[in-house]
Amino acid sequence: MSHPQITLTVRHTPSALDTRRGVVRLHPEVLDALGLRAWDAVHLTGARVSAALAAPADETGVPGVVLTDDVTMSNLGVTEGSEVVVAPAEVAAAKTVTVAGSRLASVSLSPHVLRLALIGKVLTVGDAVSLLPQDLAPSPGSDPAGLRGQLSRAIGATWTNELLTVTATEPAGTVAVGPSTVVTWRDGARPGTPGSAAPRTATALVRTSAVTAAEEWIDAEVVEDEVADAVEETAVPLADLIGAETAARKLAEWFDLAFHRPELLARLGAPAHLGVLLSGPEGVGKATLVRSVAHDAGIKTIPLAAPNLAVLDPNVAVARLRDAIRSAEGPSVLLLTDVDALLPATTPPPVATVVLEELRTALRRERFAVVATTARAESADPRLRAADLLDRELGLGLPDAKTRRELLNVLLRDVPLDTGIDCGVLAERTPGFVAADLIALRRDAALRAALRQRDTDEPRISQQDLLDALATVRPVSMSTSDNLATGGLTLDDVGNMVDVKQSLTEAVLWPLRYPDSFARLGVEPPRGVLLYGPPGGGKTFLVRALAGTGALNVFAVKGAELMDKWVGESERAVRELFRRAAEAAPALIFLDEIDALAPRRGQSSDSGVADRVVAALLTELDGVEPMREVVVLGATNRPELVDPALLRPGRLERRVYVPPPDAEARAAILAASSKNTPLADDVDLAAVASTLDGYSAADCAALIREAALTAMRESLEAREVTAAHLETARKAVRPSLDPAQLATLEAYARTQAGE
Repeated sequence: MSHPQITLTVRHTPSALDTRRGVVRLHPEVLDALGLRAWDAVHLTGARVSAALAAPADETGVPGVVLTDDVTMSNLGVTEGSEVVVAPAEVAAAKTVTVAGSRLASVSLSPHVLRLALIGKVLTVGDAVSLLPQDLAPSPGSDPAGLRGQLSRAIGATWTNELLTVTATEPAGTVAVGPSTVVTWRDGARPGTPGSAAPRTATALVRTSAVTAAEEWIDAEVVEDEVADAVEETAVPLADLIGAETAARKLAEWFDLAFHRPELLARLGAPAHLGVLLSGPEGVGKATLVRSVAHDAGIKTIPLAAPNLAVLDPNVAVARLRDAIRSAEGPSVLLLTDVDALLPATTPPPVATVVLEELRTALRRERFAVVATTARAESADPRLRAADLLDRELGLGLPDAKTRRELLNVLLRDVPLDTGIDCGVLAERTPGFVAADLIALRRDAALRAALRQRDTDEPRISQQDLLDALATVRPVSMSTSDNLATGGLTLDDVGNMVDVKQSLTEAVLWPLRYPDSFARLGVEPPRGVLLYGPPGGGKTFLVRALAGTGALNVFAVKGAELMDKWVGESERAVRELFRRAAEAAPALIFLDEIDALAPRRGQSSDSGVADRVVAALLTELDGVEPMREVVVLGATNRPELVDPALLRPGRLERRVYVPPPDAEARAAILAASSKNTPLADDVDLAAVASTLDGYSAADCAALIREAALTAMRESLEAREVTAAHLETARKAVRPSLDPAQLATLEAYARTQAGE
């Protein structure tokens, strides 16, 4: 039996009570039409499918709107004003739920507390979910106030900002978390377990067997007043450190001088101490690199997770650090992972001074070194870089397509595979993935293959298993909510707009696909594009299609989201945005409403915030280090308001006009919007489209939606939309295109074209 479904417009919820609790608000009429009661589960289909609990909205609200929060929008891959299909959901009780999260959360929260935080929520694989309890309709026997206290004590005041990613559920599909659900961390990470501070980092850069002891996290109990014994993980052969060969060679040279040739350094007047700050994206394999090089050089590794220390009482934290250092016998290296958690750059805790002094003292010992790792070098206390501390730095970059292909070849070499596995195709479809993500991809594919071949004596992983796993495994670099999902769209799905698609292909895709051609001709590819046109013209849709065509990671930010009243915060946000895009390359930075982010300087009354943001953008675009495989795309309907400095060559130098849809385009939009809406025989979409002058793409979609609601108002048993319903809907949905604004935009476009 098919379920009823309704297409609604997404609006951001104005209620702070609903935020991040997995709840959407629907008009009571919509709930009745779908046969739902309050707090029933619904399927939401946008660029991807998600689920939520449906609660009634204010009866005075607009029936055609669904109120959601930012996390739900991100799960759906949509932005405010987009359309989603809402339908009743069949929910199963979850037997097991597996999640991934930040280091701090994974080392601080037990499975029991995780389950309490997720009880009452409905989940699907790939969703982001917060730790905020679903206390709007609490489950019997729950204690939201007590849970908040546990979360606050475990993580601190930032617990409300933590987001987890659902990586697996049993059974598959939409599930509800209950008291009997077993909730676990991905990779089996457990609070207090050595190495568990990084559930998604590459604790083994490559694991050469599909099922080996190295895949299992070692079960060790950590007593609060004792230091857990250091657990040596199986060292990866240096030959398998794909993409890290240069860093491995440099670190090996430093180890050789510090441990085996200290007299040579002494004769040359250099100290023999060795302190290294190793930076790189999360999951790229920093800790694995240190272990492998140290093992090859015959040096003992003493691992210590900084996030583990950061959540302890200061006295206990310092005692554990001292005990770890004292446990060193013979040539040893202290591996302090994620050091920025313990020694942050901003507002360092009082214990930071003591920790720095302990490290300084330890480095005076013979045959002892310290290597600290971080995914955000700029977030670590700058005092770490003192001459007598970590005076040397190494960096690991994000794997490119070639490196990802070689990593996949190593990861899959001992795994039973079907014929026809093409690692090159997988590498092209995994931009932004690091070694840890590829390991997760292999694990998810193995689970799919196991479920598909439960009764087979010789199960094998197929290419389709690996491709299907891409739908649920998110790269670490794209785990934030500003990622724009493509929903499988490509430029071939965009009707008409031939000139616009060609311009975007040349400006965005060619530099990423054919860098050799640019190098051969001795020219730099365009760094950015300005996309302008009337509101509702489909600019965001074009960006999603462009990203899908080029297999790009997209960082979508509305202009005003980067503005902050505190001095330096807006500039920091801009730098952080470009840094994460560089780590996730090939990437597209999509700055929607760029006129709000970068207005003409000297004309704002915001204490200079906008001027400083423009300066930060110019600095990033003209940076000393050129952007590689990162393109900036700004969108606006007021191009004349954008600061001219941003539009000069070398910045957003290409300007692409997205005109309003003509009659043919409007007919295609109406057809696409009504593909799930049964239309009566008397509906002629081409004829309707010819009469919709002044209607944008969004207006055309809204017309179909309003016509469906009109049919529902006549009868909740309505089975089709008639021409009369469309005619009635036209009285409610008026054209939004402003002739004066259109004339201004067209004049601007002619000016840019030199006409």
